[in-house]
Amino acid sequence: MNKSMIKKIFSVLVLTLLLGMLSDIAIAQIKEPEVVLKAEPKTPLSEGYHNAIGVDLFVNNFGFGIGGTYGRVVAPYTEITFRTGITGIRDASEQTFQSFLTGQQIVPNKYKRGLAFPFLLGVKQRLFARQIEDNMRFFVSAAGGPALTFTYPYVRDTNNNGFRDFQVSPNGFLYPVERVNDFFSGWSEGETKWGYSGAIKVGVDLGSEFKSPTTIEFGYFFYYFSEGLQIMEPYKPTEYNADGEPVFKSRVEFFDAQKYFGTPQIKFTFGGMW
Repeated sequence: MNKSMIKKIFSVLVLTLLLGMLSDIAIAQIKEPEVVLKAEPKTPLSEGYHNAIGVDLFVNNFGFGIGGTYGRVVAPYTEITFRTGITGIRDASEQTFQSFLTGQQIVPNKYKRGLAFPFLLGVKQRLFARQIEDNMRFFVSAAGGPALTFTYPYVRDTNNNGFRDFQVSPNGFLYPVERVNDFFSGWSEGETKWGYSGAIKVGVDLGSEFKSPTTIEFGYFFYYFSEGLQIMEPYKPTEYNADGEPVFKSRVEFFDAQKYFGTPQIKFTFGGMW
């Protein structure tokens, strides 16, 4: 066998090998890879939890508040919730001013302080469970129920005329003759009223462990009182006598009782499940 024949045989073998490799590559490219199934999302029920409890800390246009939450898991992604707490309550027309000299905060024309206690029964529904990892469990929720409010005097209205008395000084300036109560004064003269409360929210439960989640919520919270709450002064005088004292008979209606109180709200909940 001469060298020419050996070269031809070698060339045929190399060509056959290359064709086989190209064929394998083409087949590999055409063949679909195996589908990897995503694991089922974790749920409280799959982890053995049926109840949740937590402490709520929240801030809104009324100020700061604190409350408590209880939840009952009724489906893999659904909870029935009950919440209560305590919040301040403010009239929409309130404006707070602070003295540059004394640091004292004054709300002109404020008549009463208010505290409110909502009792909210609601539903919490998890969203995008298959699209988002279990350590960030997005949800929406809505709740509603009765609310109890307690209002008490902001100003010590010694003559019960419905407004804070001022006198005119010799230089023509008005100065108050009735003092502002501190936060704990005037409770004995307070009154309670029942109304309604509600909230709609979006939020996220953080943490891969269901046992001790931290929850952040953003939403809108409101109260409604059919009779209204008289937070601002209902009357103001229009005349002062020669001694600079307000004339009671000259008073006119000033601020109406407010029925609806609404505010955006941010809430943090620290709790656990069992």
